[in-house]
Amino acid sequence: MNFHEVRFPASLSFGSLGGPERRTEIVTLANGYEERNTPWAHSRRRYDAGLGMRSLDDIEALIAFFEARRGQMFGFRWKDWADFKTCKASGQIAFDDQVIAVGDGATVSFPLMKTYRSGVHSYDRIITKPVAGTVRVGVEQDELQEGVDYELDVTTGLVAFAHPPDPQMQIVAGFEFDVPVRFATDQIQTSVASFQAGQVPDVPVVEVRV
Repeated sequence: MNFHEVRFPASLSFGSLGGPERRTEIVTLANGYEERNTPWAHSRRRYDAGLGMRSLDDIEALIAFFEARRGQMFGFRWKDWADFKTCKASGQIAFDDQVIAVGDGATVSFPLMKTYRSGVHSYDRIITKPVAGTVRVGVEQDELQEGVDYELDVTTGLVAFAHPPDPQMQIVAGFEFDVPVRFATDQIQTSVASFQAGQVPDVPVVEVRV
């Protein structure tokens, strides 16, 4: 997978439009009822990094980032300002924000996850690009220490424990995370509106599986 472990400038992604996309196949039967199915187990996010009126320095930074990624060739990290941490948007990250797994006494590696709940239904999203320095991990009521009790791979989101957690013990975590994406175009068009400012009307970005 061609991926650069670098984040799109957060100051430029702020205010961008985008969010999760699902794919649902719908068949309407003769009696008017519907059968619905989806080939996707996980959603895919799309964003538009197009800038409104920005300084020429911002536009230059965007072009430099685009060129360094070779357009669609290399993926990169993207901060989704509407969904980038395991707690509420107004809250502070805690080590027990999310239950990511339950120990079995043998498994030592677990992926980071975020659970989305609505009523009795939920969706578990695997997180592959946690933000270094923000991840906190624990088992039941005890927070653990990175480098002593576990190791974290920030390029995959895997947590590897020094010793397998005991059976039925809840493994918990809290963290910030990025979305792995790539540009969805090989062309960027810019317009200089004045000597100090310009605009980039359309820069589509799409999530990639890693």
